[in-house]
Parts: sequence; C-alpha cells; structure tokens
Amino acid sequence: MLDGVIEIDRNAAEGLPQQIYGAVRRAVLDGRLPRGARLPSSRALAESLGVSRNSVNHAFELLAAEGIIEVRPGAAPRLAPPVRLDGAGDGATPAAGPSVDTPIRPAGLSARGHRLTADPRGPDWIFRRGALQPGLPDPELFPTELWARGLRRAVRTLRSGLLYDEPAGLPVLREALAGYLAAERGVRASPGQILIVSSMQAALSALAQAFADEGDAALVENPGYTGARLAFLGAGLSVHPLPADERGADISRLPAGTPTPRLIYVTPSQHYPLGGRMTLDRRLALIATARSAGALILEDDYDSEFLFEGRPIAALQGLAEQGEVIYLGTFSKSLLPGLRIAYCVVPDHLVAPLTLLMRNTGRQANAHVQAAVADFLREGHHRAHLRRVREIYAARGHALHAALAAGLGNRVRVTPPTGNIQLALRFNLPLDDRKVVEDLGRHGFAPSPLSPCYCGSEPDHGLILGYASATAAEIDRVTALLDGMMASAGHT
Repeated sequence: MLDGVIEIDRNAAEGLPQQIYGAVRRAVLDGRLPRGARLPSSRALAESLGVSRNSVNHAFELLAAEGIIEVRPGAAPRLAPPVRLDGAGDGATPAAGPSVDTPIRPAGLSARGHRLTADPRGPDWIFRRGALQPGLPDPELFPTELWARGLRRAVRTLRSGLLYDEPAGLPVLREALAGYLAAERGVRASPGQILIVSSMQAALSALAQAFADEGDAALVENPGYTGARLAFLGAGLSVHPLPADERGADISRLPAGTPTPRLIYVTPSQHYPLGGRMTLDRRLALIATARSAGALILEDDYDSEFLFEGRPIAALQGLAEQGEVIYLGTFSKSLLPGLRIAYCVVPDHLVAPLTLLMRNTGRQANAHVQAAVADFLREGHHRAHLRRVREIYAARGHALHAALAAGLGNRVRVTPPTGNIQLALRFNLPLDDRKVVEDLGRHGFAPSPLSPCYCGSEPDHGLILGYASATAAEIDRVTALLDGMMASAGHT
C-alpha cells in the first residue's frame, strides 16, 4: 500500500516521524493514496521501513491529529474518507467542484484594497533608493551611543506598557512631550491628550476612518502631501484640493461648489512640498471655516524643528479655542523613520474613543522605543541633536540651492530653503518629471516627482530633492545631469 510512497533519509535534518508523516500527507494530497484505504499496522510499517515502532506511532499521531487517518483500538489505521463539500456526510462522493482545467483564482483586491495600494508617485515608489531622496534624515548624524544607552535603560527598567496596559502610549513619554510641545511649538495639551502611534501615516489613516464616513469630503493642500490624500482615499472619502502656495493653504481660494468638508489636512509650519509657512490671517480664516463647517483640521507638523533662522511659528493648534485642530507630529525626521514613533494631540472628549481605535487597529508604537525617546527629551539629548543637525542641514540645503540656481538658471524655479530637509525644484520647461526621475534613478539618484503632489488642477512639473545626506559630489553630479537632460531635449 505504501510501497514507493515513503523514502527514509537518515542523513536528513528532518526527523523520521516527520518524514513518514510528510510522505503520507503529500501522497494523500496529490491523490496517490485513495481516501478510505487501509494502511499497514505500525509494527508492519516499522519493519518494512527499518525504523522503530515509536517513530511510526509518532507519525500516525501527527496524521490523525490532522484528520488524514483514523486510528481505532484493535484495528489497522485507515485513511479518512473524503468530506462532502455539500455536508452530506462522511464516505460519500465529494460534491462536484470546478474542473482542474478551469481553476478559479483566489479573490483579488477589493475596491478598498485598490484604493489603499494605489500611489500617484508610481508603483515602484516605495522601493526607490538613492541619493537626494526626500524625507530622510542623515543616519550618519544619529547619536547612536546615546540612543543605545536609552534603550538599554528601557530594557532594564520598563514594566508598564509591555502588555496591553498603555494603549495611548507610555505616560513618561506623554509627559515629556507635553512639556516639549508647550515650550517649542506653543501646543496647549495635557499629557492625557497625547496619543502615541507608530507613524504619521497610521495616524492619518485612523483619523480618516474615525471622523468621516465613505463619501464624506476631505480637503488636502494643492499641491500637498500625497500620503494624506492616499489615507483619505483609502477610507473612501472624497478628496478635494485646497489651494496652497509658498504662504501655505488659502481657504479663501477654495473653488466654488466644494462640498462641506469633514476633515482638512494642512502643513502650516513647513508647507509640503513648497516649503513656505502659513500666514496668520490664513490660519485664522482656516480655523473659522472649520468651526462653521463642523470640520476637524489635521495639522501635520512633520519637521518644524528644522527652521534654519529664528524660531518656528507657533502651531496652529494653539490658536484653536474650541478643539478644531488635531495636532500631529513625528520623530521620523528629527531622529530616524525606522523608530516608528509619531503622536497626536487631540481634544479631551476624543481621547477615550481614539485610544480604543488605536488599540483595536494595532497602531501602538514599541514600548522600549517610547521609553528611550522619553529619555532623549527629558535629558536634553533631542534639543542638542537638533542644534547640531540644523547647522549641517542648512549648509547642505543652501549648497544644493546655489548649485541648482547657478547651473540651471532660468530653466527652473527654486527657492532658498528656510528649513526642512528637502526643497522643491520647478521646471520652467515642458519636461515630464516622472521621466526625469526615472532617468536620474539610473544614475543612483532618488528624488520624487513634483506633479503627483497636485490634485484636481494642472500640475507643475519638477522635483522634490532631499538634501539631509547630500554630498558636494552628489550635488554637482545631479546638477550636471539635469543640465544635460534639458540640453538634450533642446532646451538650452
């Protein structure tokens, strides 16, 4: 019955019982052993294979546990009969299924799945790696030894938050953040209003689902951060452009007929991708509009720490007297993206439901990393790190701007950076920025195209160039490459 089915390899890493079990299982699955047939007794099979009876009994136990064989006292084991797909009972002929010649493919993505996996930056965007990639700090500047010390301390001392007892985040980090945000960003919040999450994108996705239903309207800056647009589209919302320029979003220019929004997403401290700061009059007008519409403003303060001159403008949240703003921040730019730490500052009445949402959808951040970040804030390491990298990033940003302006002249528009870790370069020539990005990728560069940041209007074409890790050689090389592309296209 089992002749040729089981082959024993005594040199294999897999144990003898597992070899017997696997061979029988495969033979049943591919139809070489008929269901319901009798098998040799454990003694007979052990003798024929030259193995111990214990090995065979162990294999039979595994097969019985999976329902492949039936073992009854005093009887030889038997392959289990087939199960009727229509529930008619054991031993009956299986219900007719689809022919193997016309297999049915597993279900594909749902409509929501397609929305969540679409990306205007291109299907390969998340896999792009190279020089001048935007949004990335310089990992060589990260204070590794100080960070390692904080992690070691967290591992030794942390107890709270290692189970499911701190779904809103570790109290020690929430307390440290409340003090830091009040002093540095003018954010009015108690520690209890701060929720720690794994990333900015996770927060945007959660908030979109929490505060809007499918078909509700959301406003996103135009041009603006594509990640916010994708989070809202993934939640089934109707996304509408909010006009923006170097002075930030301008609610007064909202096109006539735009539906009343449930959510409004803005980057007032450092507009993404153009880099300007929203003026006070625009801030007040935005808050007034949100109040009259019953909308929530999502303020993404993604890298306000990198202001090269003076102090940052206070957060929009500090101007909102009636809870119109949820403030969002991250350590992805000031420390490293891989730490997966971001946070929301929410009105008091939203703390409890949003804590449940974050817990129910698994958006909590690693507890040991939270504890280490808290140490960084309390001991002044974060401020010291920022003072150091600001000077370096400012020098690299100004070097990139100077090279592009000198090398490309009036063929482009590029504004000197006042902060941030990337700058926007806009073409004054009819160039396809996606094609330019593709060509630069072949030379080891990974900027992002500017045009996908536009929604519902004719886009500017250009590049978003990250400079946090930029070297002089890379700056010179990318400038020369762009000059050559423009020249070869006949635009000298």
